[in-house]
Amino acid sequence: MPDARAAGPFSRWERSVARRYLFAKRKNGGVALISIISFSAVMLAVFALITVMSVMNGFRAELLGRILGFNGHLYAQSPLINGPDRDTIIRRIKAAPGVIQAAPMVEAQAMVIGPTQVTGAIVRGVTTSDLRHMSLISGNIKKGSMEGFGQGEYGGDIVLIGDRMAQTLGVQPGDPITVISPSGPATAFGSSTREKNYIVGGVFSVGMSQFDEAFIYMPLEQAQLFFGRDTTVDYVEIKVDDPDKAKALKPAVEVASGPGALVNDWMDKNHSYFTALQVERKVMRLILFCIVAIATLNIISSLVMLVKNKGKDIAILRTMGASQGAVLRIFLMAGASIGVAGTLCGLAVRVQRRRLYAVPHPGEDRLARGRRHRPGLGGHEYPGHASARPARLAPRSGGGAPL
Repeated sequence: MPDARAAGPFSRWERSVARRYLFAKRKNGGVALISIISFSAVMLAVFALITVMSVMNGFRAELLGRILGFNGHLYAQSPLINGPDRDTIIRRIKAAPGVIQAAPMVEAQAMVIGPTQVTGAIVRGVTTSDLRHMSLISGNIKKGSMEGFGQGEYGGDIVLIGDRMAQTLGVQPGDPITVISPSGPATAFGSSTREKNYIVGGVFSVGMSQFDEAFIYMPLEQAQLFFGRDTTVDYVEIKVDDPDKAKALKPAVEVASGPGALVNDWMDKNHSYFTALQVERKVMRLILFCIVAIATLNIISSLVMLVKNKGKDIAILRTMGASQGAVLRIFLMAGASIGVAGTLCGLAVRVQRRRLYAVPHPGEDRLARGRRHRPGLGGHEYPGHASARPARLAPRSGGGAPL
């Protein structure tokens, strides 16, 4: 007696009928054309989705990498930091969970005069050891070197400047620049300025114009003397192993900084950047959703036309004993085949384009690859010949000429 058991779901005959329906005859060529259009729409939607996600994620990672590599992740201010127990407080901060670096820092605005131009600058005073741990600065010195930085009386006269600032001022390593601080001591004739000549020891490039054209790194003792900070610092810049957990580490850093400590994280300091990134990501997510929805509607429209054109075939299948679920699975496989094939082709096209345009360099980080393709980042060595010059400066009311 022949086996009369019904075939199971997604059986061979269901797959065979679905495959035949995808390749319609000439009289149903409109359905085949719409299937081809749907396939192309899915492929382009997947290609656009992967491309946009890659660009957005890469842009965010690159921007965060440079901003967080140049700046700290947490910033601590406390009365005890400027007291006699500063070294103890800094050691306690470094011992906090997740903290990898804590650098006392002086930061102030100044005016810089070069041979050809005058520009504003943000001067940061750091110790030599802390600056060497800032790999984005010490590892991206385009011209000159750190030799002589922090050496000499009150830290010496060697400073590091960004490459865009060097281009604006028209200076090279070994050239002098004049730094003017508007916050000099008060005199009988009003407030005075401070000014002093420094020697450019090195030119760094971090790849972001807002940093390369605005920042000067100066030895901490020299910055304290020049800006009248005595032995105090403005804040302690803290870096953690995972910047995304910086907000969660704030309570531990506040406890380590002592009573009255105020700790801010990098998201508070760069709020405008990351607000713009979040808005952009939301808008791009909406646009990509619309693209995927259009591709999906194309598949639905092709299936609707296929069902209408195959009305007689459906009736015959039902008469021959096919269940309603079997007919549903046939058209489900037809639509899913278009979606899966389009997705795989879109993924293949994106991977192929990445292979054409990407040049991998195994074992190098993102910043190292950037240096590999930018000429001149090896630089040449310039000895800090002026490191032993006295770093004395004297305020003067009115013009504030150097002594």
